[in-house]
Amino acid sequence: MGSWALDPSVIPVTRTQVLLRPDARRVVIKPFMPGAHIPSNGQKRARQVIDRILALSEAEVASTLTATLAQFAERHPDLRGALQRNYEAVAGLVEDADHLTAERRLLIGAYFTHEYSIEAASLSNPSIVRAPDQTGLGAGEQRFVLSLRAIGEGHLSSIEFRSGVIDTSGSITLDEPSRFTTIGERREPLYHRDTFGAKLRELGVLNEIAGLVLDPLPARFTLDQLESAIADLDKHGVDRVVAYETTRIIHWVAASNYTIEFAAQSQISERVIFPSGPAESQGMEDARFVRFSHDDGTVLYYAIYTAFDGFQILPQLIETADFCTFKVATLNGDAARNKGMALFPRMIGGRYAALSRQDNESNFLMFSDDVRFWHEPIRIQQPEQPWELMQLGNCGSPLETDAGWLVITHGVGPLRRYALGAVLLDLDDPQRVIGHLDEPLLAPNNDERDGYVPNVVYSCGSLIHGDDLVIPYGFSDLGSGIAAISLGDILDRLT
Repeated sequence: MGSWALDPSVIPVTRTQVLLRPDARRVVIKPFMPGAHIPSNGQKRARQVIDRILALSEAEVASTLTATLAQFAERHPDLRGALQRNYEAVAGLVEDADHLTAERRLLIGAYFTHEYSIEAASLSNPSIVRAPDQTGLGAGEQRFVLSLRAIGEGHLSSIEFRSGVIDTSGSITLDEPSRFTTIGERREPLYHRDTFGAKLRELGVLNEIAGLVLDPLPARFTLDQLESAIADLDKHGVDRVVAYETTRIIHWVAASNYTIEFAAQSQISERVIFPSGPAESQGMEDARFVRFSHDDGTVLYYAIYTAFDGFQILPQLIETADFCTFKVATLNGDAARNKGMALFPRMIGGRYAALSRQDNESNFLMFSDDVRFWHEPIRIQQPEQPWELMQLGNCGSPLETDAGWLVITHGVGPLRRYALGAVLLDLDDPQRVIGHLDEPLLAPNNDERDGYVPNVVYSCGSLIHGDDLVIPYGFSDLGSGIAAISLGDILDRLT
């Protein structure tokens, strides 16, 4: 074992001037539902609030709405549209809704809306990928997309983005972020019957009742078709009480697979993937984005993130071609568990490959014929050095070099101090570890030690630019920086 250095000096590391810290002014519009308790008069609280709004005079409605729009319109690109959508969400509680004025509807929507500061607590754990659009750049320049874990009130995590350019000298310029943010429009996808059934089998509910629901459906079906099939259980004489648990999990699976769309004209820094499915109701954490090149030449971006519902964690998949439309899907298989899955950027031997951490402390390798199904993990690295004896994990997708697959890792040592390391895997047989660093590559310095979770540096994905390795990293669940390292220096050390 190598000696444990408090600050690594074996490989020179340059911390760039790029620094991102949380900005509480970045807020999104969200539906707001008051507590569901029933007041003494027996009415639900939401209905009681609506009745109070209905009792206002037209003059009071006009003045209150005007004041509300004046206070908030400059903070959101389409405030009226958001208020209208949130009114529609509670319209079923409004008596004689057809006769309401447009102003009163918007005011009802305003009372059932609130702002959420998405990064009030933290802006951390970034990943970086080559952007889809590389037009308008000079020779040797590269545009990138940076994803970040934003943490707001209640420690609820969402996924944000920034963009920028790396020039020929390695200098990094971040684009100025928009003052607006939006959580996009949720769309229900086309579900795949076989994949849907596989997830139900994994959850232990692919039973006779689930068969009555799935069997009549086409190979690809809509949410409306699924709901119709569930309603048809009555025709089969299935008691609703008996069917409750099965249909509850069917709805859970359906709600956990969805599409988020953003306006093409919106800036990438405005787009926020906010928790929308039940598996992630308490957060979407540590997305590891990768630019994936298929054998036929097509390029897609995948990310595996940690979904948290307050009780359990699950890895889930994001897919996008343009960072405007994002497909979110559950993963399947006994190895689709725990945190820290990261896809390789291309197939190996005709199969998908991924790194994972099955046992909370070691690095594993997996192969699959389908990006949504994962089985049979292979342990390739265990904690060995003093600075990583508590646990190991990857810090994003492997990077392809002539020498092998370069994997940035994290290790946890005494006093739960996180540091970054690296391993090199064989290109054709990534189960074979060519080399690993004996000392940390990057550890928290004195300016990075203090935060919501102290003594931590952590990354979710790096980028090779020319002769440099560019590593964005979060520090202490507070902010993020970007470091640069000579690719040759690290490969020399690993080989």
